[in-house]
Amino acid sequence: MKWQVKFLLAFSFIFIIDQGIKYIFLNGYRWDSSWLSLILVYNKGVAFSMFAFLEEYLKYIQIFLLMGVGYYFYKDRLFFKHPILIGILFGAGISNIFDRFIHIGVVDYIYYHGLFDFAVFNFADVMIDFSVGMMILFYMKNQAKH
Repeated sequence: MKWQVKFLLAFSFIFIIDQGIKYIFLNGYRWDSSWLSLILVYNKGVAFSMFAFLEEYLKYIQIFLLMGVGYYFYKDRLFFKHPILIGILFGAGISNIFDRFIHIGVVDYIYYHGLFDFAVFNFADVMIDFSVGMMILFYMKNQAKH
């Protein structure tokens, strides 16, 4: 299968799943326990609501950053080496940016408050962390061979 097809399949799958989950919360779903809550929160910043002061400009900055990362991945041939991981990364990233255009912020809903309070996050955030983590592991494994 060509790298473009793998990329587009991973991108589309993550984007659709993430937006589908967000749709459930946007329509009123909520669940609470003593250590985990599934609640609707609009994040106007990035991780831990950082850079929320950038307001409307943040989504455009994120688009330019994603374009820069995409250019680097293409130039460094990572699109060809890891099209599924990069499709996951871009599907999740674009899904969160998409939220900024149609909602008042990124739709977050997973809130861990067990032993400590943690930032509210979403499926796309997990997929971004997963894809970046896997690329780091592949890079480290490749460096160990040399």
